[in-house]
Amino acid sequence: MSTPRIAPLEPPHPPARAEALARWMPPGSPLEPLALFRTLLHGPALADAMWPLGAHLLSRRSGLPIRARELVILRVCARCGCAYEWGVHAAAFGSAAGLDAAALRATWSGRPEDPALAPEDAPLLALVDELHAKGRVSDLTWGALAARFDPPRLLALLVLAGWYHAIAYVANGVNVPPEPWAVRPEVAADGGLPT
Repeated sequence: MSTPRIAPLEPPHPPARAEALARWMPPGSPLEPLALFRTLLHGPALADAMWPLGAHLLSRRSGLPIRARELVILRVCARCGCAYEWGVHAAAFGSAAGLDAAALRATWSGRPEDPALAPEDAPLLALVDELHAKGRVSDLTWGALAARFDPPRLLALLVLAGWYHAIAYVANGVNVPPEPWAVRPEVAADGGLPT
């Protein structure tokens, strides 16, 4: 990993920054605020504007099942080569989303039809792949998704993919340093995921 172009803010944090960082982290999290969040808070107005959408997309209010949500996030991060955010989500949400080591590997380097994934996962990865490659979704992929998700959830999937594209751009653009507890894609590719 290259040296961060914008170093994450380090403690001690003034009260307003500490409050903003606490808001970005899950309630009661024992982890230090993520390096990405400490980087974003170099621009507090931008971070304040970003937080509501990010929080909504990760909440139940988005209407997305956790597995679908995480498959889209992981695949976007993989397609953007964003090991930082992929590793955070693989570690923090992979198990809760029902993704074992083989499924996580498939999100990083597999095809949508990878046998490590369930058949209903393929259209989610195809959605990301098509958006990433052409900025459009094929009728075949859309039809498969529309058979499973209603219009509000279809819109949420599109916004989710775009949002994590933006997050990947930020993390990659400033070289956010990896979290020590995050899964590394090369570890996932070797099958040596931590338990």
